[in-house]
Formats: sequence, C-alpha cells, structure tokens
Amino acid sequence: MSIHPTAIIEDGALVHETVSVGPWSIIEAGAVIGEGCRIESCVRIFGPTRLGAFNRVCHGATLGAEAQDLSFDPARARPLVIGDHNHFKEGVNISCGIKSEEGTRIGSHNYWMAYSHAGHDCVVGDHNIFTNTAGLAGHVEVQDHCFLSGAVAVHQFCRIGSYAMVGGLTGVAQDVPPFALADGHRARLIGLNVVGLRRGGFTQEARNRIKAVYRLVFRSGLRPAEALLQAATEHPGPQTDQLVQFIQSSRRGLISFAARPAAGTRGTE
Repeated sequence: MSIHPTAIIEDGALVHETVSVGPWSIIEAGAVIGEGCRIESCVRIFGPTRLGAFNRVCHGATLGAEAQDLSFDPARARPLVIGDHNHFKEGVNISCGIKSEEGTRIGSHNYWMAYSHAGHDCVVGDHNIFTNTAGLAGHVEVQDHCFLSGAVAVHQFCRIGSYAMVGGLTGVAQDVPPFALADGHRARLIGLNVVGLRRGGFTQEARNRIKAVYRLVFRSGLRPAEALLQAATEHPGPQTDQLVQFIQSSRRGLISFAARPAAGTRGTE
C-alpha cells in the first residue's frame, strides 16, 4: 500500500493493501476500496462508497457525496456501489443513494471525463463514456456502451438505452431508445448511432434489423402498439426484442423523431 503522508484514512475504512492514495485525499470510515485502485490527489471518498477493483480516481473527484436533494438526511444515506476498471477524471462528482435501498450503482469500464456528475439513485451499466460536464439527475438509468457528449443534461427518471449517443449541449427530458442518435436543445431522435454499432461489432444483418424496426416505430405512422407487434413479427431477433422491451417499459415516454438531422450530425446509414 502506498499512502501519501498528507492523506487521511479514517478508522473503519477498508482499503486493500494494493491501493495507492495521493496527497490530501480523504477516505472516510465505512468506505471500502478494492484491489489495485489508484486514488490521486485531493479526492474525497465518503463513507457509504463501495469501490471495486482497479479503479482510478483523479484529482478533486468526490465519490459518495451527499445527495443534492433538499430532503436529504444523512441517516437516510444509501450506498454508492462501483464496479471495476472505471476511470473518474478531475472533479467528477457522484452522489450516494437516498430513495432506494440499492442506492447509486455504477458498473464497470466506464470513463467519466472532467466534472461529469451522477445524481442520487442513478443506475449506470458498463462501458459508457460521459464527456466533460455531462450530468445525470437523480434516478437516471444509463445502460451499456452509451456516449454522452459535453454538457448533456439528463432529467430525473429518464433512461438512456444501450449503444445510444447524445450530442453535446442536449437536454434529455424523455427516454432515449437503444442504438439511437439524439441531438438538439431538447433531445430529438435524428437517426441511428451507426458508428457506435459498427465499433460494437454489430453485423450488417443486425444493423439492418435495427434500422427496419426504427422505421416502423418512428416513421411508419402506425400506432405504437401496432408498430411494435409488426416489428416483432417481421424482424425477429435480439435487437428487436431489446427495443420492444425498452419502449414498452418507458414511464416518461420517448424522445420524438426529428424530420431533419441537425447540422453537422450523422444520422442513419
């Protein structure tokens, strides 16, 4: 274990022997820091935080901070549980939970750029990228392999489906379905995340299936229930099942389709 002499590790914190802690960092009692984690300078890790293995936490980040909720009471704090191989850049802030027993949950292999934020009770999957100052309000769900560009702001209780990409300076007030490309002052669906799908190893057959389902759901003029039934019948496959399940389980509704892509963006192939 490499602990800088100015770092403070409170009694009751469980820190693996392979962890390094930089100058002026604080790890509170109750925190659990897993194997191979690298805690850099001026980091604060609050008590309800559970950090998995081989995470890197850069200068000034705060993990497990008090929920930014006017009703917050320290007695009601719930854990922040983080997986493995995440990278939290400078100034990242992630809140502990408050409203759900499971608390705030972050998966593995996520990359959080400077000053990005996740509010209380968020659920984040794996292999996501949050660019500078991207922010999630409370109770947001981000699935896997998503890309949130700079200064994206996601409204509470919204969901971002797997392999979705949201353009910079976009406000997300409703669910962004899987595989989608969203952009605009208020997020609109402008096409498919073609680059993300190719990089993710989706075959041409799978991409064609996704495209066909999107055309049925968003551009055919059919009623949603009818479009989903037709999609499942005419284009069966795992991507169709994923889209249908996501749409059917939406509580806030989906972002709408934009007739024309925003300038400078790449839509469906």
